[in-house]
Amino acid sequence: MVPMLIGGSLNVLGYGLATLGPALGVAWIFAAVINGTARQPELHRTMLTTAFIGFAVVEALALFGFILAFIAK
Repeated sequence: MVPMLIGGSLNVLGYGLATLGPALGVAWIFAAVINGTARQPELHRTMLTTAFIGFAVVEALALFGFILAFIAK
């Protein structure tokens, strides 16, 4: 029996695992906006603006991880 050869880079596997953090971050940000809107509908615009800033920061961290996965080859 011949063992399977694993080709590729562990960097890609690391990035795959690292995507869980930003995915959870985005989910929690918008879940908080939905919850806050349900509690105080008049502050919807303010919460949404803050949520998009948080979303941009979380996605920027995901993109940095993506770039570093290919640089560190």
